[in-house]
Amino acid sequence: MFSRTRRLRRNENIRSLVRETELSVKDFVYPIFIEEGENIETEIVSMPGIKRFSLDTIVKELNEIKALNIPAVLLFGIPNKKDDIGSETWNDNGIIQRAIKLIKQDYPELYIITDVCFCEYTSHGHCGVIDDHDLDNDASLKNLAKQVVSHAKAGADMIAPSGMLDGMITTIRTALDTNGFYNIPIMSYAVKYASAFYGPFRDAADSTPSFGDRRTYQMDPANRIEALTEATIDTNEQADILMVKPALSYLDIIRDLKTNFNTPIACYNVSGEYAMIKAAAEKGWIDEDRVMLESLLSMKRAGANIIITYFAKAAAKLLN
Repeated sequence: MFSRTRRLRRNENIRSLVRETELSVKDFVYPIFIEEGENIETEIVSMPGIKRFSLDTIVKELNEIKALNIPAVLLFGIPNKKDDIGSETWNDNGIIQRAIKLIKQDYPELYIITDVCFCEYTSHGHCGVIDDHDLDNDASLKNLAKQVVSHAKAGADMIAPSGMLDGMITTIRTALDTNGFYNIPIMSYAVKYASAFYGPFRDAADSTPSFGDRRTYQMDPANRIEALTEATIDTNEQADILMVKPALSYLDIIRDLKTNFNTPIACYNVSGEYAMIKAAAEKGWIDEDRVMLESLLSMKRAGANIIITYFAKAAAKLLN
């Protein structure tokens, strides 16, 4: 007699009863691009459905996020002024700082995570201070400390450093604790690859490097064991959450971190992954909703507790 595993697939009732992984709106963090200025609501051509907002136009977006029960947002700022060190990042009246205060006041139920990096704020598009055409790690850390304290003072709930700088978690934890922000957690971009999937994001955030690339500080896509090394370092430096970025091409890395660490695991479903699905759906080649949900489910199944995704609103409409 042979096994009849199809017995547990006969209809949706039994399939749902034995389903191993459930995707929920509570898993999602929605990224928002906030641009300095007025009357800005600009769709990003390479990311259909995603826009850049100014503070005076963002209310509609925040109302929709709230109505869909999406629990958290990840903020990215696009300033008016850029310089070679990204000094606007620690301006207490900067675009992100004002956005935090607005959301805290009018949408207190939303959990605010801030991306802390420099690429959107520097004239050269790299993630810190440049010395002789290379990223000066330690000089950048000094500015990173100023940035995170400014975000904390504005009311950020969580800090998410994305620069892949050596020592960034120790620097941030020390800066936060020294200034009394003991309870603000750090979600580290612990495993961030130098990926080709970031292209549309650079349109969204005006963060394309003016020279070279980021391979001296972001990870080689060929490396797997190195991800465990990076995650171990960040855990030892007191990162509260470990993130893998991108998500879809690195599901094995998400699983490795889930297996080897007791901290919550996040993943970033990045702009290129989003754009590919949107483009194929526009051509009529795939069912957008089904492919979207299947891809997000794969991240959850791999072990992600938190999924940062531009699909959060669309997925929430189907899952709520």
